[in-house]
Amino acid sequence: MKFKLLFFTCLFLSVLNTRAQTPSVSNNYQTEAGVTKLNIDRAMIYSPDKEWLYNHHASIIHFKDRFVAIWSNGMIDEDSPGQRVVYATSTDFKHWSPMRVLASPGKINDTLTVLTAAGLYQYKGTLVAYYGDYDKHRQNTHLWAKTSTDGEHWSEPLDMHLPVVPNHGPEITNSGRLIISDNFTFPFTDDPRGLSGWKLSSFYPDSLYKQDNPAMFYAPAAKSGLPPLCEGSFFQTDDNVLHMLLRVTGKGWKGHLWLTESKDNGKSWSHPAEAPFSDNDSKFHFGRLQDKRFYYVGIPDTLHHYDRNPLVLSLSKDGKLFDKNYIIANELYHLKKEGLWKGGQYGYPHTIVYNGYMYVIISRQKESIETLKFDLKQLK
Repeated sequence: MKFKLLFFTCLFLSVLNTRAQTPSVSNNYQTEAGVTKLNIDRAMIYSPDKEWLYNHHASIIHFKDRFVAIWSNGMIDEDSPGQRVVYATSTDFKHWSPMRVLASPGKINDTLTVLTAAGLYQYKGTLVAYYGDYDKHRQNTHLWAKTSTDGEHWSEPLDMHLPVVPNHGPEITNSGRLIISDNFTFPFTDDPRGLSGWKLSSFYPDSLYKQDNPAMFYAPAAKSGLPPLCEGSFFQTDDNVLHMLLRVTGKGWKGHLWLTESKDNGKSWSHPAEAPFSDNDSKFHFGRLQDKRFYYVGIPDTLHHYDRNPLVLSLSKDGKLFDKNYIIANELYHLKKEGLWKGGQYGYPHTIVYNGYMYVIISRQKESIETLKFDLKQLK
């Protein structure tokens, strides 16, 4: 009996060690000294005056003849009851429409719920905007979507039947499968419209969670002996492996991202491990250029924790080492009105590549929404 117990213990540890191999994704950023700064254009999409002072979680897309941006819009504080989702459009990048309401919160027990912008996706002439919804206790989490054929007029809410608040909207894999990056769950569907058939997947066992929102990632991490892992973004290499990098926040932050990987197109994910990829404690976004290089846009600086500055582009030829760095922006924004958790110069970047340019949308100290663009010909 003792021999069998020892055998299975050794087998378990062997499997665990195999799954938790040293991550192969790394960067080499240290400081901005000597790093090439890109020539960029910038446009302020929205900056508040005396109301709706919290603005964050922005995403951008080019749809038909215009750019469309969505973001979370709160009265004063981050993720407080009454937060809604808004959008703006532009046909030339420089001039943006006034902010318009995409979705307004409902009520649970006479208290307004909290809505969070959760990304954009398009398929065959239909634009989909996603947003999460939960109550003031961070319970009753739902994912919703609205569709549009012109970027201006929207459908009624569609229930995605997922208890999640995504970090990024759906992104397509080599097979055509769509995967949403959440905190610790990564829903997938083979519906090319992104509107049905969503299934949950995670590196945690199902018994450790019932929903995934900005308050729910602490408990399963603690029970699993992991730091608080959240707000993932992934890319796929030519061997079809999905590499999902994860932010570590709170007391668990030690200046690095963590990595989980999937070799079965998102059905299952490896046990996460710390990656030699520096991070300032912020959201980030991975993608791929037309020349097949992989890119990261985020804040890799670790000397000024939570300053979220400078905003950096890092490139990799193989998806393993991101060793070519560029400063996108480092100019300061001055906060107009303090609020709960408001801060960070370049918050939560989301990117698209369109017509030879990269577009990056960010929040400025969680108060204003700005978009940047630069010509990809500058990249060596």
